[in-house]
Amino acid sequence: MAKLNPYLNFDGNCREAMDFYATVFGGTPEVSTFGEMGEEGELKDKVMHASLESPDGFTLFASDLPPGMDAIPNGQISLSGEEVDLLRGYWDGLADGGTVTMPLERQMWGDDYGSLVDKFGVPWMVNIAGEANRS
Repeated sequence: MAKLNPYLNFDGNCREAMDFYATVFGGTPEVSTFGEMGEEGELKDKVMHASLESPDGFTLFASDLPPGMDAIPNGQISLSGEEVDLLRGYWDGLADGGTVTMPLERQMWGDDYGSLVDKFGVPWMVNIAGEANRS
């Protein structure tokens, strides 16, 4: 089985972002620094690779970008499903310190949907299946 895992880019605050996502999704970030791979200088304490596996079974990957490397646009990350309390909890956690671009509310297709940009600049969409759309 293959997995699809978002890989986020940060400009020096990857560790802080992954600690934040751990408070939202659960789990403990695993972090490798450039220094652990032998890098010296300004990159030494920056994150070369981080992963966060949630108790709900999904994984986020992330890293700090070395100087001169252009950021890869992250697009949007979508969270969806039928678990109302779980998804509303994710929404509330991600919205803390972020900017809601569309409130999480009932839409014409019957689901609760909203979008936001978290405090690290990562855009998220949350879609909670309405009663008629649940399996």
